[in-house]
Amino acid sequence: MSSKAQVTIDHEAIKEWVEAREGKPARVKGTGGKDDPGLLRIDFPGYSGEETLEEISWDEFFEKFEESGLAFLFQEETAGGDESRFSRLISRE
Repeated sequence: MSSKAQVTIDHEAIKEWVEAREGKPARVKGTGGKDDPGLLRIDFPGYSGEETLEEISWDEFFEKFEESGLAFLFQEETAGGDESRFSRLISRE
């Protein structure tokens, strides 16, 4: 039972973590272009993403994730033991 952040590049692990928390892959509106999804985000219901984010497919998300050399930093639970929604996309370097 740790509130310590973990890092992964495993697509299935990321998808499972996000979907277990009712999140969806998204991009920042107005970024990207025809073949570029733009700035990636995870959108959770009830948070501030409604005006600024639009949902994209997992395929689009992971294509850009790999292309950009990203890793997924996440926390399973808060210091208080509750399920955490903390995550961030970081550089693999």
